[in-house]
Amino acid sequence: MPIKFQESFRVQASVERVWRFLTDPHEVVTCMPGAELVEVQDERTFRGHVKVRLGPITVAYAGRVHLEELDEVDHRVCMVGEGRETGGAGSARMRMLSQVRALPDGGAEVVVDAEVDLAGRVVQFGRGMVEDVARQLFQDFAACVRARMERPLEAPVGPTGGRPVRAIPLAWRALGQAIVRFFRRLLGKT
Repeated sequence: MPIKFQESFRVQASVERVWRFLTDPHEVVTCMPGAELVEVQDERTFRGHVKVRLGPITVAYAGRVHLEELDEVDHRVCMVGEGRETGGAGSARMRMLSQVRALPDGGAEVVVDAEVDLAGRVVQFGRGMVEDVARQLFQDFAACVRARMERPLEAPVGPTGGRPVRAIPLAWRALGQAIVRFFRRLLGKT
């Protein structure tokens, strides 16, 4: 099941600070729900695990992410990731292009353009639900990055510790958003 999404978020921190955070796998993993960094193979290749709980099942992937392009001048990175479901036949592939742009107020905007291809048990939840859950996971990631970047430097924020994402609350929020969109379309509002 191929999925494409484009998202962005703003952070009240300098472009350089946000860029350093987003290109450091040890930092980024602390904001990725259910993710755990297992190994740094080299400065551009990383191995890890991701767990997502979907109702009665927990889907866990083990995989690798490679920074295919790392443009320090334009603050742009292209990541390619691939993972296999542990204990199952599923797989996930991702290609994500991210760019950090300066804002006039001194903050930064992070723009993400991603393509994800999923196979296996997770597909049974349908494209709409998977897209809504992915969108909510991105919003949670963005909120964590903002919290980490906008706090005073001495105030620590704890890592997620590789705990599985609880998808039921995410699914309920995603379902609520889908219902709202349905009624907006039905009533002709955008």
